[in-house]
Amino acid sequence: MKVQEENMEDGQRDEEETMPEQEEEVMKAASAERWQLIGGHTPSSSSSFTSFPFRGGEEDEVSVVIVTAEDESCPSEPFGTAHLVQTNQDAGMKDGGDTKEDEEEVTSPSAHLQQQMKRKLDHGPDGRTFPSGKKHCKGNGPLGPSSLVQATPTTFGDLRLANGHSAQRRRVTSGPPPTGLQDWLHTFQMWSGPERLLALDELIDRCETSQVKHMMQVIEPQFQRDFISLLPKELALYVLTFLAPRDLMQAAQTCRYWRILAEDNLLWREKCREEGISECEWSHRRSCGAAVGPWKAAYIRQHRIETNWRQGDSGEPMVLKGHDDHVITCLQFSGNLIVSGSDDNTLKVWSAVTGKCLRTLTGHTGGVWCSQMSVATVISGSTDRTLRVWDAESGECVHTLYGHTSTVRCMHLHGNRVVSGSRDTTLRVWDVSTGRCEHVLTGHVAAVRCVQFDGRRVVSGGYDFMVKVWDPDTEVCLHTLQGHTNRVYSLQFDGVFVVSGSLDTSIRVWDGETGNCVHTLTGHQSLTSGMELRDNVLVSGNADSTVRVWDVRTGQCLHTLQGPNKHQSAVTCLQFCRGLVLSSSDDGTVKLWDLRTGAWLRDVVALQSRGSGGVVWRIRASDTRLVCAAGSRNGTEETKLLVLDFDVDDRKTETD
Repeated sequence: MKVQEENMEDGQRDEEETMPEQEEEVMKAASAERWQLIGGHTPSSSSSFTSFPFRGGEEDEVSVVIVTAEDESCPSEPFGTAHLVQTNQDAGMKDGGDTKEDEEEVTSPSAHLQQQMKRKLDHGPDGRTFPSGKKHCKGNGPLGPSSLVQATPTTFGDLRLANGHSAQRRRVTSGPPPTGLQDWLHTFQMWSGPERLLALDELIDRCETSQVKHMMQVIEPQFQRDFISLLPKELALYVLTFLAPRDLMQAAQTCRYWRILAEDNLLWREKCREEGISECEWSHRRSCGAAVGPWKAAYIRQHRIETNWRQGDSGEPMVLKGHDDHVITCLQFSGNLIVSGSDDNTLKVWSAVTGKCLRTLTGHTGGVWCSQMSVATVISGSTDRTLRVWDAESGECVHTLYGHTSTVRCMHLHGNRVVSGSRDTTLRVWDVSTGRCEHVLTGHVAAVRCVQFDGRRVVSGGYDFMVKVWDPDTEVCLHTLQGHTNRVYSLQFDGVFVVSGSLDTSIRVWDGETGNCVHTLTGHQSLTSGMELRDNVLVSGNADSTVRVWDVRTGQCLHTLQGPNKHQSAVTCLQFCRGLVLSSSDDGTVKLWDLRTGAWLRDVVALQSRGSGGVVWRIRASDTRLVCAAGSRNGTEETKLLVLDFDVDDRKTETD
């Protein structure tokens, strides 16, 4: 018999090489011989054995056989157990070896079929064990699409077998089949398509609910397709662009091919664009894993930073002590440099990474009351009536700007020009690179308290209750905005709207081009000490201990940030970014709020002396860091800076 099989195999190989058209006859002959070995008979066309051959490699051939109850030799076994019969000589024959299965004596056809079935389920058709873990959506393995005959299934049974499902999964094991089942099936097969549909309609109408449910459980899985793996890669990626990033990360766990798609760098670039992330993070790939693309690494990093902001994973803040017990009057933060100004006549430059004081800027003979910063250029204004331009990297005073005759109280830097406002009622426009005063704007009749400059227009507010709009090049006052009944302490200007906050408790929104008052925002009960305007959203902080969020287009108050976790004293400073609002207060805390909902999230900073004299005077924030200037007016808290870093992995990498 062994010689006979070897001859058959050699003959089959010759015919495959020279006569492809006889392949089917060879397959039938091999199958018939195998069935003679197993059961002592060859299935005929009228037998209840139905075989569906599938082609694998040149030598692999798999037949899936459905055995009915009439042919089952062991009634005690579960009815309808699928028997998968391997008709080739297995992997050993490929190397010229002999298979033990052909040499062993077959004692029972049913036992042999049971053994073949178990072997097929535990191993692939080539005898190799199935790998553990996730199954592949695509592949060229033994059961991959490329190894099967590309024949169109004609019946539902063919479809199940083509999808790799064995017949026993849909067999009912409640007992022997009813009498006349085969005759009924034969009659059904003789009918035409429309007749079958009519019969099925009648059959379904007569089924109980449990029986219909059984049909659904059998049918539905066969029409579920992994369409992502079937699509061309470009279309599959287009479909995945509609998933949220969290869903993309879950999809990547489905299978290997889905992971390849879900890790696509251009796909994550689109997700970063949707979130406003404009730069990929080549330098941060190590913290996210070597296999992660730069755009996905950027998204993961930003998501981590957002989570750290909201949930508080920033570690212990760095404490930067300086200025003795003096008040920190102004604070600037750019890159890794922090600059603090104080009424001790000095400014200090700190490293945001190490917390060290890099240098002290000395030269003013009076307290520093205002400052601006761009990269490493710092401009400061003092009670000594001068402005000074500093190089923060070297500590050198580049220019001293003379001209004001009283305290320089406010300033705003745009590009290479800075506009300063003074208690002498004037504003001056300076060229930072040359130190030259280009223009003097006169018109206020009291101290100028706040100023805004967008490069084209200057807006100023003063103790004369007035807001003025200037053309700095011609030194002409274009509009005088009248309406406040007390001093103007804060301003915002976005090129379209002018927003002014006053001691009269109101906030007014003006049209910057016409000078008309568009809205009067009421609700605060005291001085509006600080505001920030961005994308038509205004956030205002007030001495009444509340923060309000407004829509400047409609004048509507969107949120009042208060409640049981509200500040207990005047709001001293505020800032909003990343959809969050940060507010500091005389109560010694810095609170974090959700800009969209107005909900309190947490206290980011809470001084030990809060409520008993501790004050947070100023705050400045970037996407990853928060800097707070804190102290007290009664000696209960040291004057210091607190630096919180929310890019935890980035900080660890820099430390390493």
